Amino acid sequence: MSIDFSPEILTNDLVEAGHIIPVGVQGIFGRGPVFEKVLRLFDDYVSRVAANDNATKMSFPPCLDRKVLERSEYLDSFPQLAGTIFSFTGTEAQHKELIENVHEGRPWTHLQTMTAVCLTPAACYPVYPSFTGTLPAEGKLVDMQNWVFRNEPSPEPTRMQSFRVREFVRVGTPEMVVAWRDTWLQRGIDILQSLGLPAHSEVASDPFFGRGGRMLAANQREQQLKFEVVIPVISQEKPTAVCSFNYHQDHFGKLFEINTASGEVAHTACLGFGLERIVMALFKTHGMDTATWPTATREILGL
Repeated sequence: MSIDFSPEILTNDLVEAGHIIPVGVQGIFGRGPVFEKVLRLFDDYVSRVAANDNATKMSFPPCLDRKVLERSEYLDSFPQLAGTIFSFTGTEAQHKELIENVHEGRPWTHLQTMTAVCLTPAACYPVYPSFTGTLPAEGKLVDMQNWVFRNEPSPEPTRMQSFRVREFVRVGTPEMVVAWRDTWLQRGIDILQSLGLPAHSEVASDPFFGRGGRMLAANQREQQLKFEVVIPVISQEKPTAVCSFNYHQDHFGKLFEINTASGEVAHTACLGFGLERIVMALFKTHGMDTATWPTATREILGL
């Protein structure tokens, strides 16, 4: 079966099938019932694969202590992606001015004040403060599903401003963390390929900001600190990253004062499954009607 690729084709197909619901802003859309069902079933599949890892399950809201964002140095590297939260804290007179400006189409954001929270920019960020101190000898492993925000509006349906990530974070010695990363890199490929998806891994880099960011990206690639599992979703030539593996070395260990049982600075790594992107990859590869998907895919997911 020949498959045509483009952002427009995928968007139109998903909308016509009722899998996504446009709301008027690029990168923001509703999810239909079948989309949500497939997402939940895939997430359950990951849980089955990870069951024997005995990870600690955690859950965080889609907003983050702004001090954690600042401490993480995210703004040093990705200021263009961050989303901070502002709210009105003014007087009655200022409230009246705000209402008038809104109703008359004039600027009104100058009447708001930055709050103590921001939108979560990466699914792993909320957990690092909980590691501060000395780890047990075996380190720690945490399992989460978090909402993430990235300020990058785009007509590409796979490039969302708000999306969910199934995230695992490993913290411990370098040997523990690298071994875990390598194990899950293969697991991630196996999970996706078992569903009939043409997935493979690539060395990758993050979208660091500015001229200095290009040097950071080159260094990240050279040291192979980031891998992505990619699948053709909107393009065959430039497949979409649906799964990401980042080895941070001792970056977060230093910033959040995390030490191994032997007193060394701990290393960390994270693995994230982009849940919406994987659902879109399934629809793109197998068709918009789940009843026509391959038997093996349906059986694994429990459709």
